[in-house]
Amino acid sequence: MAALSAKRVVAAAAVGGGGLTVLTGASIGLVMAEAKLARRAIGQAVDVPPRADGLFGAHLVARTTSIEPDATSLSPTITSTAPASDSNPAPASAPACASSDATTHSPSPTSPTSASLTSPFDSRPLRFAVLGDSTAAGYGVERADQTPGALLAAALAAHAGRPLLLANVARVGACSDRLSEQVDALLADGPEHAPQVAAIMIGANDVTHRLPPTEAAANLGEAVRRLRAVGCQVVVGTCPDLGTIRPIQVPLRWLARRWSRRLAALQARAVHEAGGRSVPLGALLGPEFAARAELFGPDRFHPSAEGYATAAAAVLPALAAAVWQITRSAAAESTPASAT
Repeated sequence: MAALSAKRVVAAAAVGGGGLTVLTGASIGLVMAEAKLARRAIGQAVDVPPRADGLFGAHLVARTTSIEPDATSLSPTITSTAPASDSNPAPASAPACASSDATTHSPSPTSPTSASLTSPFDSRPLRFAVLGDSTAAGYGVERADQTPGALLAAALAAHAGRPLLLANVARVGACSDRLSEQVDALLADGPEHAPQVAAIMIGANDVTHRLPPTEAAANLGEAVRRLRAVGCQVVVGTCPDLGTIRPIQVPLRWLARRWSRRLAALQARAVHEAGGRSVPLGALLGPEFAARAELFGPDRFHPSAEGYATAAAAVLPALAAAVWQITRSAAAESTPASAT
């Protein structure tokens, strides 16, 4: 059964050209052997990534607003019974979390403009969600502030001049067919508590588990569609270039690159059709990850803290544009229509 599966996958990868046009029994056997060696070198993902969920940019919350964490909900309850303060924000160069289970994070952004603090809407936290696989969860880092969710939340709070509530529902080992469960978790409390902006990073496990790329892209598109239906702006970092993974040898590395590029292209189309934004992580970061070993963690498969920061920087512009769209739409809704 394993030999038949490998033969089918390798044969499918050769359809349409791409440099691998002659596949013999020997080459199929070589690919299978290399896959086993790569799995052995990479090992199993067993650690639990640090949690960074909570409030980022607490010093930007209106003085008449307080955040009360609700243990039964992904979203804290916002009340107006006590002022919120942040007398000792973290340095701008290190937007840090106090601990992995902290509920308040206070990165110090560049000085916000007065305009960012004048509107009551602007002082209310944006609900920000991260979905996906181990890359989205931040597998392999030691501190919560090194996870992609924390890096993006801190940067977006500084960029927008308003706080963000982060809920990271990404799971290590997840394929695209598990996104439906993650969306369910985010929508469990109803549309009024749904995220307003979300980042999704998914695809590597779909390739390594040899799932049909069209099916994986369709699952992603459905997740984006469900989030967009409740008004959430969605940004997707498409499948990374698995041809940069050093434990994977040639010719399996060529196949991995081909598979991941094909999936990324299908993902981008599905995301756009569903109303989201896509960022081609493989095309943008593949050459850099191929050239810099320090961007990978000890297993040489998952990114290092520096690798996650590099990926977050690639996704950030699209997320910033999404937040700007949210702010613009809210401002338009709150502005009275001009008298005619």
